Amino acid sequence: MAEYRLCLLLLSLTTIISYSVQSLGSPPPLRSPSYKRAPRFLGRFSGPTKSHLQIQPQYETKYFEQRLDHFSFSDLPTFQQRYLVSTEHWIGPQRLGPIFFYCGNEGDIVWFANNTGFVWEIAPQFGAMVVFPEHRYYGESFPFGSKDEAYKNATTLSYLTTEQALADFSVLITELKQNLSCKDCPVVLFGGSYGGMLAAWMRIKYPHIAIGALASSAPILQFEDIVPPETFYNLVSSGFRRESSSCFNYIKQSWSDLASTGQTNDGLVQLTKTFHLCQELKRTEDLSDWLESAYSYLAMVNYPYPSEFLMPLPSHPIREVCKRIDGCPAGTSIAERIYEGVNVYYNYTGEAACFELDDDPHGMSGWNWQACTEMVMPMSSSQELSMFPTYEFNYSSFQEECLKDFGVKPRPKWITTEFGGHNIHATLKNFGSNIIFSNGLLDPWSGGSVLKSISESIVALVTEEGAHHIDLRASSPADPDWLVEQRATEIKLIEGWIDSYHEKRKVTFSM
Repeated sequence: MAEYRLCLLLLSLTTIISYSVQSLGSPPPLRSPSYKRAPRFLGRFSGPTKSHLQIQPQYETKYFEQRLDHFSFSDLPTFQQRYLVSTEHWIGPQRLGPIFFYCGNEGDIVWFANNTGFVWEIAPQFGAMVVFPEHRYYGESFPFGSKDEAYKNATTLSYLTTEQALADFSVLITELKQNLSCKDCPVVLFGGSYGGMLAAWMRIKYPHIAIGALASSAPILQFEDIVPPETFYNLVSSGFRRESSSCFNYIKQSWSDLASTGQTNDGLVQLTKTFHLCQELKRTEDLSDWLESAYSYLAMVNYPYPSEFLMPLPSHPIREVCKRIDGCPAGTSIAERIYEGVNVYYNYTGEAACFELDDDPHGMSGWNWQACTEMVMPMSSSQELSMFPTYEFNYSSFQEECLKDFGVKPRPKWITTEFGGHNIHATLKNFGSNIIFSNGLLDPWSGGSVLKSISESIVALVTEEGAHHIDLRASSPADPDWLVEQRATEIKLIEGWIDSYHEKRKVTFSM
């Protein structure tokens, strides 16, 4: 799937056209299921954007010289890691002002800073410094001088790992605290999606660096066989089914119609016209990927208010998509219904004249690399519960595709070896503390996260109507009561971590 191609989280599909066209036989599979990688997260949308925060963040943009390889003593080149820092509300080292540290995701850090209003809004009441570091190999933080050189081959990309990224964050925090004479100031980690995974893993791996972590929409269990591989697409599908069973069925039927139409002599031309594509469609798979991405992202950002997080969208966007699919006049083809629906996602403002399908023409997204090395998140699509084409994850074929794309073999068990995952409840109960796992059950990534509290300090906050890390977004007058209450609970827990830290220091110094 498109998401799969690019690489993950976070996440496309479609239809046909005229029923007067004669099918040439049984439709072929829409794609080789073995080539699927985990649906991408939201990093593909990251880029310099205007801020939609009610509180406009004021920060300095700085650069920190990082080692290329933290786990080697070889004389390797360094690179400049970009980070955003604000001390506007920081009460300083004498009063042990906390440091709120967002674990940068797979994209431009400015975009994530502008879309993480919760951190900026609560910083004044805590007297906190705010730091948004950029993840290596994304945004402007490229080793080897440029993106082209950094993404050149498997050798140059080999330093793009979660372990190196967490080491970057840990070194940056340590140096910042030394330079600002604030080595005793407590650090609280924040992160959403992949950034949420990094926040949770960093709290586990570097407990001396940070006192706690808010990991929002963090699917740390979406590896190996910890959760059923069909979980993600079943949850996407349930979001559509809950709005309309007929909408769900139209989408489910559209795949075979798409394949049949693509087999006819002028089928690709017809699909190009129906979906208002800028270039003539070459393969039905490209259209299906495009649609599949839209459905998956719609499930992720199914917020209860209008948003522009990914695209300009109405409140409850899946509801609006299904209204348009179901509301077409009798006799409307499935292809035309699907176009009307997906137009909500790709063109809600009505400004697009046509659509480009290929958002990564060179196939060299950093996330593709991560998905082909350590971030192996098996995905399947079930026949009964999914509206997507049925397929089973095939590791052998997946490995072949990664060998073809990057010349590397995936290591599907490395993440759980490095950070755990199996029997996570017992592990975190015995060895973990001060982590909030927040999830909304509308978010398809919630199925791979921690949904039950493990101890008094490993807390799961789960909301029925929440979508992808909605709690980290800026507050709004349109926020429902449950969201206001969830954020209040998170603030109270963070206050508890900081208070406990201060109490322990008092006890230590009084002895």
